[in-house]
Amino acid sequence: MMWCIPPEHNAEFVCAMETVLDVYQRPYDPEYPQVCLDEASKQLVGETRTPVPAEPGRPMREDYEYVRNGTASLFMLSEPLTGKRHVEVTGRRTRKDFAHCVRQIVDDIYPQAKKIVLVMDNLNTHNVASLYETFAPAQAKRLADKLEIHYTPKHGSWLDMAEIELGILSRQCLDRRIDNLEELRQEVAAWENNRNGQKSKVVWRFTNTQARVKLRRLYPSIE
Repeated sequence: MMWCIPPEHNAEFVCAMETVLDVYQRPYDPEYPQVCLDEASKQLVGETRTPVPAEPGRPMREDYEYVRNGTASLFMLSEPLTGKRHVEVTGRRTRKDFAHCVRQIVDDIYPQAKKIVLVMDNLNTHNVASLYETFAPAQAKRLADKLEIHYTPKHGSWLDMAEIELGILSRQCLDRRIDNLEELRQEVAAWENNRNGQKSKVVWRFTNTQARVKLRRLYPSIE
């Protein structure tokens, strides 16, 4: 995992951080579900020679040569308070892919919600403008009105709980060669079903009060 070092004495960082930490202290409300969103990429890799299957006392062996079959993108949706996850696998990571992911969140996953509290990083595609580049104005406005967006600060991706889930997905499912997009979708779907079956909720305990003590170097110095 690559760690990002936040800047010291930075009001912009702590403002965004405290907003997200406040969101994580809210109690569960099915009408206002808290959803974290993050993205990752996966290199699709094919074999040049058939791997030798594992045997007792000997792991599977594969040739060091491989074929690059492009890159896939994974959109991780995580609802920490219920232990629900969904991963959308696409062949790209464009504004339109993000917009369709948002439409799925609003219309398919949480159609009864009054407002979806969405936490994500401020990647240049992660904004309402992507909706207007993808859908007709009325549709884009309808989707945008269902969202309460909170951005994690720059260098503060650790505040997005979907990143935790992407790390688990990577270790449990993606740490091997996967040849094509369809195989990736099948493997990720199996992981998702198993992970959701565990109903593992995330209990976020780090608060603004603690941040002001443990991360005080990040806060502006007020004379």
